[in-house]
Amino acid sequence: MQKLFKKRQNQFIKMIHQQASLTLEGMDALKAYMVSQDPAAAAALMSKEKEADEARRILIFELNKTFITPFDREDIFSLSRTIDDVLDYAYSTVIEMQVLKVEPTSYMQRIASLLRDAAYELLMAVERFEDHTGVAGDHAQRAKALENKVEDIYREALADLFSGAEDIAHVVKMLKLREVYRHLSNAADRGDEAANVIADIVVKIA
Repeated sequence: MQKLFKKRQNQFIKMIHQQASLTLEGMDALKAYMVSQDPAAAAALMSKEKEADEARRILIFELNKTFITPFDREDIFSLSRTIDDVLDYAYSTVIEMQVLKVEPTSYMQRIASLLRDAAYELLMAVERFEDHTGVAGDHAQRAKALENKVEDIYREALADLFSGAEDIAHVVKMLKLREVYRHLSNAADRGDEAANVIADIVVKIA
């Protein structure tokens, strides 16, 4: 029974780790896109989003047929979902920018950089689950701190955006930019949720 538990424990943590790793790679691509709008960066992000979706489908399949898990199955599901959502919103950000023909602003670049760093902290937290749960909790808190910084920049960006509408063209531009900022903010929110799930898991298994 011990061997079975260890095998399943490694399996699910490995799958969550794969999702977190793909998310970090996707956020690297988002950060690069915000600097150059390079189509290759957008393509890389879209590729990682598809890979992550498939990884999540496999995790759910395994979760549904497995009795023994390293921690609560609800926590595994929630952590998988929230990490996946971070990448989904990064993907939708780029799609919106392309459809609406929005060029990156300095606010978007700053947010993308923070989201990338937060994704790294989430990945490190997952890596520390098995052997150093306290350190995993520390990384989760760092991720939360970075997400809070994103929200500060988001509010700063909106304040600047609505500082003065001159004509209808300006209003249209404002609405487009607000939509992109909203997607980035949602990515931050999901990252914060993922960090909260990690913190809950740490308390339960410590």
